[in-house]
Amino acid sequence: MIDDILQDAEDRMKKSLSAFRRELAGIRTGKATTTLLDSVKVECYGQVMPLNQVASISVPESRLILVQPWDRTIVGDVERAIHKSDLGLVPNTDGNVIRISIPPLTEERRRELVKVVRKQAEDARVSIRNIRRDANESLKKAQKDGTISEDDSHKAMDKVQKLTDKYIAEIEDALKAKEAEIMEV
Repeated sequence: MIDDILQDAEDRMKKSLSAFRRELAGIRTGKATTTLLDSVKVECYGQVMPLNQVASISVPESRLILVQPWDRTIVGDVERAIHKSDLGLVPNTDGNVIRISIPPLTEERRRELVKVVRKQAEDARVSIRNIRRDANESLKKAQKDGTISEDDSHKAMDKVQKLTDKYIAEIEDALKAKEAEIMEV
């Protein structure tokens, strides 16, 4: 039973960490990345679809993203979707290829992005701590029910705390790397 609680807590912590990393990947730095467009949804064929399902996305240069829709008839839809996204990108259509040049960030915008990243990191840390709380409550309940001993409960809570420390440290590492990437000129 203790192993089940610990495994569940670790699985949930891994999911929180990967969600945080996905959020970080979607934040624009001064460099072009394909993950920047992951949040863009295109309205075409009577449906709303992720951009990467209707076009190939590549990064030929450090400040340029190329979007090539598989169907020429949806080039306008793709361009509109990129325009509507809250990424602040300006697409240029060149027949059947869309070029998105990534302008360098201003110092003020860099500082704003760092604040956003720090808030996301804090949200991820809170999520990890909530998972720790849930695991500890499950252990206390099991101890109260008599299914595990007090010593086993305390040992398991120590393991939960070590897991928490490990995943919070990974969040901190990802945060520092993203901050450095944002502030790099």
